[in-house]
Amino acid sequence: MFEAECAHSNVKSHPHIPDKVRKMKWLILFGLFAALALALSQMARAGELPKVGEAAPDFELPDQSGVKHTLKEYAGKWLVLYFYPKDDTPGCTQEACAFRDDLHKLAALGAQVVGISVDDSASHAEFAKKYHLPFPLLADSSGEVATKYGALTNLLLVRFAKRYTFLIDPQGKVAKVYLKVETSKHSTEIIEDLKQLTAKGK
Repeated sequence: MFEAECAHSNVKSHPHIPDKVRKMKWLILFGLFAALALALSQMARAGELPKVGEAAPDFELPDQSGVKHTLKEYAGKWLVLYFYPKDDTPGCTQEACAFRDDLHKLAALGAQVVGISVDDSASHAEFAKKYHLPFPLLADSSGEVATKYGALTNLLLVRFAKRYTFLIDPQGKVAKVYLKVETSKHSTEIIEDLKQLTAKGK
């Protein structure tokens, strides 16, 4: 009889198991929803682009050699500030090498080139050494500067800078924004735009 009562008692406890499963499912769904909401919120915050004519957001970041650079040091010069997703990937390599090959043309127009990604300085150093890149590659490891420029994609587990370029004039204002970049022709495109912009200022 004691065994029968125990068996009967066990049978009664089973119906409570589905309730626990349902609670666990709701907790998991809530966690996923919260993570998605956070990701969308962060992406929305990174969506505000500086407008043409506005002062370019300031920055202070280390380059591939650990030397810090700020926007102020480029005052009086044109600055090609380009964001890119990742070191030593096909599109980013093509874009960087085109800037390298056209650097003398850009310099003749009074412009300097600076690249930014969320890679660290060590990664930048390897990238610059491998392809003989003579211009600064800034390490925005926190993504703070990319966020200021509306160029950060943050998917929580994956973060990278969008391929955006900002042409900043000698007064530190945004002269042109490039959101659709063709890596093989981008450097030439900027050179042509610089020619027109500098001609207007004469």
